Amino acid sequence: MFLYMEPFTYFCIKIKVMEVKAKFKVVYSKEADDFLNHLPSKIKDKIIYNIAKAKFVIDPELFKKLDDTDIWEFRTFYKKVKYRLLAFWDKDSGADTLVIATHGFIKKTQKTPPKETAKAEEIRKAYFNSKK
Repeated sequence: MFLYMEPFTYFCIKIKVMEVKAKFKVVYSKEADDFLNHLPSKIKDKIIYNIAKAKFVIDPELFKKLDDTDIWEFRTFYKKVKYRLLAFWDKDSGADTLVIATHGFIKKTQKTPPKETAKAEEIRKAYFNSKK
């Protein structure tokens, strides 16, 4: 039901290689995976790159909490189009903190559409109910 992508753990900084621990791991729901797989490869690569980057740096341009909800969004702006992948945190999954990507969409308005937030909340609820 959910897919896991191995995080990048090495960055090269001034010719020194140092291990950097990701702040979280990302698991993709089937809906999120389907969204990514139906995008052109350049756009998909950009979104995956931004998600990988968000694991290591705190940048609200890449990963931001939505107002009045427990839902977050991975944000990608590519060729004047706003791509969003909604997600939520699972901090009770043992040693690793997980971020579960619920689904994606192309954002056409200033605010995130309520139906997209509601869909992410439903997936979140189903995820935690399945863990019981």
